[in-house]
Amino acid sequence: MSQPLITANQLEELLNTGADVLLCDCRFDLAKPTAGREAYQMSHLPGAIYVDLDQDLSGPQTGTNGRHPLPSPEVWAKTRQRLGINLHTQVVAYDNQGSVFASRLWWMLRAIGHTQVQVLDGGLDAWNGAIGSKPREPIALDAMPTAVPYRDLVLVDEVVANLGISEAAARLVLDARTPDRFRGENETLDPVGGHIPGATNRCFKENLRSKQFKTADELYREFSILLAGRSANKIIHQCGSGVTACHNLLAMEVAGIRGSQLYAGSWSEWCADSQRPIATAK
Repeated sequence: MSQPLITANQLEELLNTGADVLLCDCRFDLAKPTAGREAYQMSHLPGAIYVDLDQDLSGPQTGTNGRHPLPSPEVWAKTRQRLGINLHTQVVAYDNQGSVFASRLWWMLRAIGHTQVQVLDGGLDAWNGAIGSKPREPIALDAMPTAVPYRDLVLVDEVVANLGISEAAARLVLDARTPDRFRGENETLDPVGGHIPGATNRCFKENLRSKQFKTADELYREFSILLAGRSANKIIHQCGSGVTACHNLLAMEVAGIRGSQLYAGSWSEWCADSQRPIATAK
């Protein structure tokens, strides 16, 4: 299993060896969904393909399953075929938003057992090598990869059931959104503000220092305080739509804390049902 992060210098050295690496540009803007692709078409890491959050890393919305629902395992397999990602492809994902969107691709591959995937620490801003300007079309695989169910995925019914368990036995829900949105303030992306009752806020930005991840030791100390003796499999990650939650999953992996789980529907799915309880905090 590869390390979850790769530095710009390490990536440049790897590429200089002639290694077969698939670079995936995951830049995206929630406010302007075309912005990432437009930025990619202007400049990107040489040879990189573009991977779109909406088109490649999300499934269809139903109005009740969140803003970025995971594609089904079958659809994800078809997408991997189109992108040219088989089980042994060495993938390096990057963006320029603190690795938020690259983390989503990292998690989706790791969740189906793909071990050779890394995120470029610091993203495009950390890169000092050559920059490409010619978009590259993916080279599709001849055959569709096997459709594999996602591991460590939690569905909404499990999160609801978790509310009825004693505090000592319940799993801890970590919300990766900004503190104001967690409190139910300044909500602009979802129709309802607030958070899942009992959740704890760990904004994904706390994993970073100057757009790069903190050291493994720092992250270990910080997450250990939050976990308060819980094992990783007692942690459920969520955010607004299952994207920035992957950043916390990646940070825990960097810290060596493995086995936590993702509630991919996250707040945008949770608040779509008025019967589900909502909490706010001052």
